[in-house]
This record gives sequence, structure tokens and C-alpha cells, in this order.
Amino acid sequence: MGALYRRDVILALRAGGGALVGLLFFLCVVATVPFGVGPDLALLARIGPAIVWIAVLLSTLIGLDRLFRAERDDGSLDLLKMQDEPLVLIVLVKCLAHWTAYVLPLIILSPVMGLLMNVGPAGLGAAFITLLVGSPAITFIGAAGAAIAVSLPRGGLLVPILILPLAIPVLIFGVGASYAATSEIEAFLPPFLILVALTLFFAVVGPLAASLALRQGDD
Repeated sequence: MGALYRRDVILALRAGGGALVGLLFFLCVVATVPFGVGPDLALLARIGPAIVWIAVLLSTLIGLDRLFRAERDDGSLDLLKMQDEPLVLIVLVKCLAHWTAYVLPLIILSPVMGLLMNVGPAGLGAAFITLLVGSPAITFIGAAGAAIAVSLPRGGLLVPILILPLAIPVLIFGVGASYAATSEIEAFLPPFLILVALTLFFAVVGPLAASLALRQGDD
């Protein structure tokens, strides 16, 4: 499993792996918002955490269709299915490698991008923590979508349609916890704990659904 994790991370970070494309898309989305909103610094500070969350969500979608497609094209997906280890565990490791290569760099850059929108220190810290906790759920959801789409012609176009409706609760509680951290009225802990619960829930359901979809693709 360790070798599979390292292999997927290295392939994603190499030229053509797609991780850089997601990073550039994230930078473009966040950098474009101030031009559209205008010079209202108070408004930018208020919507900044939500914009960072939406940009991370959209950037994550770019690389998800690659989660199983390369293995399917070169035939190694069939070898992975024949391993002694459970397929659901293999999918979980691939999800963690994908999150490390594609999503973690976005989270590390999120405080810097938040500064472009005049987000305060509390908002920057809250956005960073909530993304660190909540973004794995998006990858786990995406694994199921990628597994369904991998056997379909042009299935990559189907992945965002399958993922976005399921990712909405993660977005709601992630942004809600970020806002609560900067508010004197709302409590931070309840939405944050729900976000943790969503990540744990999808950590189980996502790889399980993906492994079932990959098995079903053999039929």
C-alpha cells in the first residue's frame, strides 16, 4: 500500500500528471474574484472564506477523473483488482494519494489567497482548518464518481455532475464553520464537528461505493 501511495503521488506531481493544472485553476479563480466584486474590502473579507472553499472544490474536480483512468488505459486496474488486499483498501490509499498531490497544495496556499481578499487572521485560520478537515470528503465522494465514469466513453464529463450534489453538505458546513470562527454570535464547534463527521462518513462510504462500481464495471 505504501508503494502504491508513493507511486500515485509521484505520477500526479510529474509534468502531465494534472496536479499543476488544478493549482493554476485555483489561483486563477481566487485572483479573478476581486476584479468582479470591486474595491469593496469589507465585502471581500466577508465572502473570502466561501470563495476559497468554492475554488478548492472546483479545482479538486479537475483531477478526479484521472483517479482510475490511467490504470484502466494501461490495464493495471485489472491487476489491482486481483491483489490480495481488499479493493476498498486500495481505493482508500489512492484517494489519500490523490488528496496529497492535488488538494493539499491548495490548502497550503489558501491563507495566501485569502489575504488577496482582505480576510482577517481568524478567517484565514478557520478556512485553513476547515479545508484540512473537510476537503478529504470531496475526494472520497469523487472516488465513487470516478469509478462509475471510468468505464464510460467521455465519462470524465460526468464526474462533476455526479460529485457536486453530494459535496454540497460539505461546502455548507465548511463555509459555515469558517464564518462562525469570525462571528461573535455563531458557535464554531457545531458546524466543525458535523464537517468532521461528514469526512469520516464519506471515508467509509466513498471507497466502498467506488470499489463496488469498479467490480460492477467488469460485468
